[in-house]
Amino acid sequence: MEACRRGYTVLFTKATRLLRDLAGGRADGTWDQRLRHYLKPDLLIVDDFAVKEFTVAQAEDLYELIDERVGRRSLVVTSNRSPQDWYALFPNPVLAESALDRLVNAAHHLTLTGQSYQPRLRPGPTHAVVKGVRAG
Repeated sequence: MEACRRGYTVLFTKATRLLRDLAGGRADGTWDQRLRHYLKPDLLIVDDFAVKEFTVAQAEDLYELIDERVGRRSLVVTSNRSPQDWYALFPNPVLAESALDRLVNAAHHLTLTGQSYQPRLRPGPTHAVVKGVRAG
């Protein structure tokens, strides 16, 4: 929010959406144009990074994105995993080391502790009737 207030261009996206978009660019020949879309903003925020294992193409896309952004434009990634757990999610260890070395070693790390906000969004106990049996 502060970056927006200060006039910086900001793009927020989920990692899965970003990777799906770049994969679409590989399919239709617009990959360079789509990559530029993610390189252009002053700040790119990628939410839910490293939730699951990456495919070879996804790992290559992430490497290109990280390589082009780090040191030139700001990049924020959020993850429920520690950075040391990210390496195993890449199918190619050399690519993982190259991408994550740039990302992790050029970063400020913030570890949030305490209760997650997400559980507070869950509904309370329900008292639904399922097939004549009261649940909850």
